[in-house]
Amino acid sequence: MKVTKKIIAFAGSNSKNSINKKLVVLATKQLKNVEIELLDLNDFNLPIYGIDEENKNGFPRDAKKFNELLNTTNGVIVSLAEHNGAYTVAFKNILDWVSRIDKMVWKNKPMLLMSTSPGSRGGASVMEIALGKFPRMGAQISANFSLPFFTNNFSETRIVDEKLHTQFLKCISDFKKDLEV
Repeated sequence: MKVTKKIIAFAGSNSKNSINKKLVVLATKQLKNVEIELLDLNDFNLPIYGIDEENKNGFPRDAKKFNELLNTTNGVIVSLAEHNGAYTVAFKNILDWVSRIDKMVWKNKPMLLMSTSPGSRGGASVMEIALGKFPRMGAQISANFSLPFFTNNFSETRIVDEKLHTQFLKCISDFKKDLEV
């Protein structure tokens, strides 16, 4: 009997209409024979991280839950939204909490790291931050993909621009290879 790999996938945004979540969903549709759990940061009710909060109340239940999801998965797909050239507050807050539980947040699991935006840079600033930081937090980044001009380049079934679509599929293929190791 073949063991099914488990993937968690989410957007680094708390927007109900997140374009990054749409990109994550499209990526998960390309994967076969894996169990996918699509997470929503809105489901993790966390106070703003601060050492005083941690010392007074310990780790919130939802921070522990997110950490446990990372412990029990075989891989991670995340697409980061960009606010003012960096992570969104919602993503940064959960990252801060989980990093206090385990500094190796990503647990040395394969990761497909993505970003998108309405503009020409496709979340390039937040991608650069994550590429520099995540490996020091235990991310094994299999591939990274930025989608510029989301409105023009995205459809529910594929990336419209052929060159970008080919690059997107190659990134997913690289991620799948790392899952099989």
